[in-house]
This record gives sequence, C-alpha cells and structure tokens, in this order.
Amino acid sequence: MIFWLVVPGRDSVVSSASPSYKGHRYPVEVIAHAVWLCFRFPLSFREVEELMLERGVIVSYETVRRWSAKFGQAYADGLRRRRPRPGGKWHPDEVVVKINGERKYLWWAVDQDGNVLDILLQSRRDKAAARRFFRRLMKKTRTVPRVVVTDKLRSYGAAHREVMPSVEHRSHKGLNNRAENSHQPTRQRERAMKGFRSVGGAQRFLSAFSGISPHFRPHRHLMTASDHRAEMTVRFVIWDQITGAAVRPTTA
Repeated sequence: MIFWLVVPGRDSVVSSASPSYKGHRYPVEVIAHAVWLCFRFPLSFREVEELMLERGVIVSYETVRRWSAKFGQAYADGLRRRRPRPGGKWHPDEVVVKINGERKYLWWAVDQDGNVLDILLQSRRDKAAARRFFRRLMKKTRTVPRVVVTDKLRSYGAAHREVMPSVEHRSHKGLNNRAENSHQPTRQRERAMKGFRSVGGAQRFLSAFSGISPHFRPHRHLMTASDHRAEMTVRFVIWDQITGAAVRPTTA
C-alpha cells in the first residue's frame, strides 16, 4: 500500500510505504494497536496482553514483544519522515541508564520544539562520545544547527570545536531544561520494563520509542481541549497511514 502525501514544512512530495504484514494471521489494525499501546504508555508486555484480551483479542505477551521489535522501528521511521525539518536550535543531553548493573549513558537531543532528533547509548560521556553523537546527529538529520545548547559538561565544548566550529555554542545548566524534561517518558518506560536487559535491546527499543511516543504527546498545556482533540485526530490519521491501517489515504 502506497500513500502520497505532502509533509508539513517541506516543499516536496514523499512516498511512504506501509510495512509488510505477510505471514501474520492477525489483521494490521490489531498489530498496530498493540504496538501503539507498547510505545505510547508505560506498560509491560503482559499488561498489553491483558488490555488486548479485554478487547477480545487473544495474543500472548511474547507475540506483543515480537511485534514491537519487528514493527516499532518501521513505524517510528515512517513518523519521522512525516515531520518538518528539525529546528535550528539543538539541545543535547545525556543521562545515566543502568543495564544489567552497568552504568551506560543515554545521549539524547531535541530541537527547540521538543522534537526528538536522535538517541544513542554509549559507555562514556567523554569527548569521543560527544563527537560521535554530534556526527550521528548531523548525518541523520542531514542538516547543521544554528545553535547548540548544552549543560556545563566540557566534553560538549571540545567536540563542538572539532565537529561544528562554525555553530554557536551556548553552555549553561539552566538553558537545557528542554532536553532534560524530555527524558521523563523514557524514565517511566524504563521503570515499567524493570530496566533494560542489554545495550542492543535498549538501543533498539528507545530508538523506536523516541520516534513514536512524542508523536502522541503534543504540547497539551498550550492547547484548548477542542484544539487538543483536533490535533490528536490528525495524529491518529497519520498513524493509520504509516502503519497501513488506513482504508483511504489522507493528506495531512
């Protein structure tokens, strides 16, 4: 199924193909709904199994886990293609994540609108790690920011001077609250999963999570109730399009 759509904020027309569900005995609507529950709410796979049972769908938690692993990243990539180009102000940050008792660092970046640009799990938070993350950001977004806002970690400054010396760098603890606040849904999800089992598994899950979860989290505090409902209706239509659950293509 192919949809032709105009991406908001861009002047080009993009083709978006829904994932293949060949070999799956459940309809696409069931699979997409289960994956939506997994990535939108802080639920365990067993809790999603129970919610699906309440809807009359008998599916095991292991099947839900496999659906999330198989389709989560494809859905996230589809949503990212629908987004406008990232803003010119980037807010990178890093937080500690424990995986099997080992300290890892989750590098995270959002633009001035709160859109997640990318995430990367690394073992360190030194200059090499910051440099790797900056290069990955520019490669993935295919753009260079106007301003980079970070906390006082010196690794950012060293990597900035090497990777993007022409970009303005603002280093101040209080200026980076946007990135720090954006970690909250990830923390909730980590607690629901009782931690991550491996670095690779965490990277795969969080990469999909960072693409799907923000799509269903508009700035509610800036909207009236009617505007919020209208915005969510549009976002659910987009979700149906990228998952292939839509009966007819809709231009957003």
